[in-house]
Amino acid sequence: QVQLAESGGGLVQAGGSLRLSCAASGRIFSINGMGWYRQAPGKQRELVAGITRGGSTNYADSVKGRFTISRGNAKNTVYLQMNGLKPEDTAVYYCNAAVSDSFDSNYDVYWGQGTQVTVSS
Repeated sequence: QVQLAESGGGLVQAGGSLRLSCAASGRIFSINGMGWYRQAPGKQRELVAGITRGGSTNYADSVKGRFTISRGNAKNTVYLQMNGLKPEDTAVYYCNAAVSDSFDSNYDVYWGQGTQVTVSS
C-alpha cells in the first residue's frame, strides 16, 4: 500500500502565499509523475499542476505565473508554491502520484486525502 500525506493548507488573504507539501510512503519502488489537483464546492476536480520524473512541468492556465510545482531530492515528495492567491483558488487540494511497487509492475495512481485552501477577499 502507498500513502500520500498532504500538508500546508490554510486560510490566507488574497495576494498571499501558501506552500503545499505531499509525501509518499509505503511500498514504493518507483514514482513516475506527481501532481496537484483541486476541487471547489460544486465543481469537478481539475488539474492544477503536474511534474514528471524528469522534471517537466505543466500548469492549468489559471495558475500559470503564480504557482510553481517541484519535487524533493528524494523524488517521493512534491510541493506546490502558491503565490498571488485569489479567492477563486479556494478549494480542497489533492496530490497524486503514479507509483510502482516493483521493477516489473505497472504504475498505479494514488491520491492523498486533500488539504483545504481558503483565500479570503
